[in-house]
Amino acid sequence: MKSTHQVYLISDSTGETLDRIFMALKAQFSNFNYDLTQFSFTRTESQISTILNNAKKQESPIILYTVVNSKLAKFLAEEASKKNIPCFGVLGDLILNFSKILNEKAMHLPSAQHVLDEDYYKRIEAIQFTMNHDDGNNTENILESDIILIGVSRTSKTPTSIYLANKGLKTSNIPLVNEMSVPKDIINSKYRICVIGLTTEAERLYDIRRNRLNSLKENEASDYTNLDKIRDEVNNSKKLFKKNKWPIIDVTRKSVEETAASIIKIFEIQNKNV
Repeated sequence: MKSTHQVYLISDSTGETLDRIFMALKAQFSNFNYDLTQFSFTRTESQISTILNNAKKQESPIILYTVVNSKLAKFLAEEASKKNIPCFGVLGDLILNFSKILNEKAMHLPSAQHVLDEDYYKRIEAIQFTMNHDDGNNTENILESDIILIGVSRTSKTPTSIYLANKGLKTSNIPLVNEMSVPKDIINSKYRICVIGLTTEAERLYDIRRNRLNSLKENEASDYTNLDKIRDEVNNSKKLFKKNKWPIIDVTRKSVEETAASIIKIFEIQNKNV
C-alpha cells in the first residue's frame, strides 16, 4: 500500500496561484495519494515555524510555496531543510531569472497580481455583463459582447461563459431550440462578431440530461431526453452553425478550461483579421 503524502501549500497571498499549480502537478501522477493543507497570507517567520513544526510530526510531508519576500522564502527553505522536509518554491527561481533577463529588480510584493488596476475593473465589468447575458437574457444589447456562445441545452455554455468573463471577455450565451432562438441582430449584423457554436455527441448529451433531471428529482421529459430527438437537435445545430459560417467546437471530451482556450484562440485570430 502506497503512503499518503501530507502536502502543505504555503502562500503569502490568497494561494490561488499555488493551488492551480498543484492541481496541474498532481494531474501528472495517477497514483499520488495525498492529504492537502493550505495556508494563505503567511507573512511571518512565526507562522512558518508553526507550520513546519506541525509538518514534521506527519509522515511524508511535502511543502510547496509561493512566497515573494526573498528573506521569508529563504527562512522557509532553510528551516524545512533542517527538518528534512522536501520543500519547493514555485516562483522563486522564475522571479530571479526574469529579473536577470529584464535587468530589473523584482518588487517582491505579495498579492501584486490582485491590484485594483484597469485589468481588474475590466474583468469585473465582464463578469457582470456575462451574468446579465446568461441563457439568452438581455439580447437587446448582445452585440456589445466580445464573444457569443450558441448551443443546445447542456453544452457547457454557462460555465464556459463565466470562465471567459474571468479572463475579461464579455460573453453572452444563447440556448438553441431552433433557428428562431438566435436573435436577428446576430444574424443580420454587418459587423464581424465572434459567434461560436458549441456541440457535443448525442449519446453524451443524453447521459448528461438524464443525470440533470435525476439530480433535480424531476420526471424525464420525452423530447429533452429522447435520444433520437437529441440527435436531431445536434445535427440541426451544426447545420445552423455551418450556414452562418460560425466556428464549431465539440465539447464532448473537453473540460471548460480546454473549451475556453479554443474559444480565446478563435477570438484572437478573428480580432487580428479585423
